[in-house]
Amino acid sequence: MSKKLTFIALVVSLGGFLFGFDAGIISGVMSFAGPEFDLNEIQSGWVVSAPSFAAMFAMLFSGRISDFIGRKKTLLFVAFLYAISAVSSALAISYEMLYFARIIGGVAFGAALVLAPIYIAEISTSENRGKLVSLQQLNIVFGFFAAFLSNYFFNKYNGVESSSLTDETVWRWMLGVELLPAILYFVFLFFVPKSPRWLYLKGRFDEAKEVLTLIHGSERGALEIEAIEKNIVADKHRAPLKMKDVLKPSLRFILVVGLIVGVLQQITGINAVYFYATSIFKQTGIGTDAAFSSGVLLSTISVVFTFVAIYLIDRMGRRPLLLVGTAGIAVSLLLCAYGFRQATYQVSKENINQFEFSDAQKLLPLADIVYDNDVAFKSAAKEALGNKVYAKNDGAILEAATTINANLILIGILGFIACFAFSLGPVMWVLLSELYPIKYRGLAIGVIAFINSLISSLVQLVFPWELSNLGNALSFFIFGAIALVGFFILLKILPETKGKSLEELELEFVKN
Repeated sequence: MSKKLTFIALVVSLGGFLFGFDAGIISGVMSFAGPEFDLNEIQSGWVVSAPSFAAMFAMLFSGRISDFIGRKKTLLFVAFLYAISAVSSALAISYEMLYFARIIGGVAFGAALVLAPIYIAEISTSENRGKLVSLQQLNIVFGFFAAFLSNYFFNKYNGVESSSLTDETVWRWMLGVELLPAILYFVFLFFVPKSPRWLYLKGRFDEAKEVLTLIHGSERGALEIEAIEKNIVADKHRAPLKMKDVLKPSLRFILVVGLIVGVLQQITGINAVYFYATSIFKQTGIGTDAAFSSGVLLSTISVVFTFVAIYLIDRMGRRPLLLVGTAGIAVSLLLCAYGFRQATYQVSKENINQFEFSDAQKLLPLADIVYDNDVAFKSAAKEALGNKVYAKNDGAILEAATTINANLILIGILGFIACFAFSLGPVMWVLLSELYPIKYRGLAIGVIAFINSLISSLVQLVFPWELSNLGNALSFFIFGAIALVGFFILLKILPETKGKSLEELELEFVKN
């Protein structure tokens, strides 16, 4: 595998880094922006889920747009939108402005997450396609790591004497720092060639051959050219592509497989855990500072196990990684549900007197009452303090009141993240980039990614309401039960795609 090929794949997948960075950043931002704008659970959910809501429409159309104007041009526009979103989010003066700024970022997320695996698959060989497409997921988790580390330091120095960081400004810095990687992404994309398979699709054969030779060298480049040209001869008499063509009987099997994997990736709650990581760790009573540092640990685990996926995906295959990972996700989430179910909540008079916020005495009617679930305790605390005061001090309150096996919850969360990082996270995008013929690839991946992002945005939107009204235990039990059902479905239908060219996979899975 040439250095040129690796460099190109890394640059194109930097859009994933920006996605992960924004997703990780928002978990810390809401601890400050939520109280400042006095957001309720649904409003907080809208701010967090806004990018995914916008992304689902971008995912639906970005593949087709790139079929017309090219993968590279579309990615350059994506990088520009990332920069606009970072600046406007940091300067937001209202809930509405913050929401719409994140909508802009969502358009960029959606397009980048679809186009990167398409582009990388189209420049890769069958031997290294899995690991190269997985670089997007690696960049996503590096983005999470950078965001959680950034949040940790911003939170650490927030309020320090002579510092410009305050509760009112720190979240703006958290959001604005995303501008730097967005600019780097935009600049590096100018060093990336156009997709050779897209060039063939447009009849620009000489230009495509030059790109393939540049990337792979003359010998391997010639083999890739031969495989693509055989496919083009078989494809040239087919009718023009229409939206309804993805529903053809010949594509039914691979469409169903893609939809199931795409839905399962999000409906098990991965973005709820990532986007609300700080809030979830606060629920264990470990405190605000520890919640921010736990986010760094979470993202470190993501990075480590994404490397595991990159190492194994072209050795072990896609099917074993997905099956083992999905089973591990189910066990980990059910472990979290069990841990939260055993928790109790009780705040003493001594705790109340030690709280540093001014309205703490309003909690005295709750003193020494034992609550056996988090919903009842949080509802009573919000009623006593008001939503805004509680939201600003929930870390300290829960730290004092919660009796729980926090290590058990941490093991469950980290287990979930680890299993996702070597299975559903990277493998889904690899599968989607492999299963569909080049003629249908942009459209089919766009449709599945639309459903994927729709599920993601709904999970993120509802999750704060779930924690507030259903509680931690039931919320995690629902995710775990869904993962368990998903495991048995994948066990029955999931194919293996490793070690075959895109053209060979088309012959195997597309029924004429």
